[in-house]
Amino acid sequence: MLETGDYIRIQFQQEMRAKKPVGAYWLQAASVSLLSDKATRDVWPYRLPSALAAWGAVLMTFAFGQYLFGRQTALIGAALLGTSLMLVSEAHQAKTDAIMLATAVAAQGALARFYLGGKGQGAVPGPLIALVFWVAIGASILLKGPVIPAITILTILALGFADRQWAWLVGLRPFTGLIVAASIAAPWFVAISQATGGAFVGEAVKGDLLPKLLGAQESHGGLPGTYLALAAVILWPGSLLLWPSLTAAWKVRLRPEIRFCLAWIIPAWVMFEIVPTKLPHYVLPTFPALALLMAVAVVGRAPDLWSRPAKAWYGLWCVIGLALAAAVVILPHQFAPTLPLMSIPSALLIAGTALAAAWLAFKEQMRPAVMALVLTAVTSFQVVFEGVLPGLDYLFVSRQAAELVANRPHRGAVVVAGYAEPSLVFLLGTDTVLTSGEAAAQHLTNGPAALTLVSDREEEKFFAAAAQIGVKPVVVGVVKGFNYSRGRKVTLTAYAVEGKAP
Repeated sequence: MLETGDYIRIQFQQEMRAKKPVGAYWLQAASVSLLSDKATRDVWPYRLPSALAAWGAVLMTFAFGQYLFGRQTALIGAALLGTSLMLVSEAHQAKTDAIMLATAVAAQGALARFYLGGKGQGAVPGPLIALVFWVAIGASILLKGPVIPAITILTILALGFADRQWAWLVGLRPFTGLIVAASIAAPWFVAISQATGGAFVGEAVKGDLLPKLLGAQESHGGLPGTYLALAAVILWPGSLLLWPSLTAAWKVRLRPEIRFCLAWIIPAWVMFEIVPTKLPHYVLPTFPALALLMAVAVVGRAPDLWSRPAKAWYGLWCVIGLALAAAVVILPHQFAPTLPLMSIPSALLIAGTALAAAWLAFKEQMRPAVMALVLTAVTSFQVVFEGVLPGLDYLFVSRQAAELVANRPHRGAVVVAGYAEPSLVFLLGTDTVLTSGEAAAQHLTNGPAALTLVSDREEEKFFAAAAQIGVKPVVVGVVKGFNYSRGRKVTLTAYAVEGKAP
């Protein structure tokens, strides 16, 4: 978009990329335009919208949590959300999900106001809150299509059938609201349909949405129950309180504010468990409600927090915490050329604070335990995300390849065979050619100025084609790593031909 000035069509190089709507791309383009330059290879301006949205989601969780449960509960809930591993991870990436979470909190927070107003738990909101709801829905559609509207509809259906009351929805002004949401989302969908002859929406449904609903897209599959098994890790460190808090919440599920949070969590979670394609961040929109229910149990000193099953869970959670601490040492050992000096102290810090939090919870000191959990996140995430992860060269194949290309004199675009990650195109430039082994061999006929990268999957075709056209490739560099987005090892070999490169 920044290079072509076309802010309607979404393209990866010259090909249409029909995976997500335009919202996140617009925000990232605006961030780069305001704070950097389109020629930059720095990734931070592209990540900035995710970081700001994550902060916004936490602040909005505090705001509507205060309305539902009071200030102390809202503060603890916002802290548990803001220190969750998955949200912190998404805030560090130039993706859609942290931004989508902000729209989810805005929409569900406004919906909660209407639900509690209908239950006589507060004043019935006016048109401004209804406007917030519909603006959030419209923006969420521009970000990730039907995901947040589906969660909202499931929440409404769960509440309506549980209470057998629907009158509270009238205050949302559905007819006017749908016009507002459509006025936000529809113009771009009309424009992209005109620009692509209707191909974008069709491809998005057939090539992205339906494959996720019908099968494990791009090998990202899992059985129902996968997210339950992952919950302790993706919600870490706040997951220490997860299962005891949910048990306590279920016992008081008739309270309107509790019922709303459960209606937010349970149907959406079941939906994500049923969908065959599974990625850990899919359940992120349920985290604000989960965090608030954990906070309710802490502030209310729910007896379930120090029951025997809860204390058994605290012991199991310690094992998970120790495993995560060990990973801070094991991952650099496996995926980095040298062990970063901060890995060991970071692992000790994670283990120590996690054990302290579990011990405090075991001793029924719940608020100090929450403080220990927040301390665990604040001290460990900074070191892990800024100190340990950037040094895992084996996981950053594109970065290694870009460094190799930068140190090898060549002229023209680099041709890459068998490795098509967008991160490599971002680092090398839009003119990078992604092709087959045969075409990579043909590229070397341009002489010593030509440079090609060939993955181990394409080398057989590459050498066969090179022999056929009489080209003798010379190895000028090798990159080995693990393509975590595909879940497999990869080797990229840089080839040129003999002669003096420019």
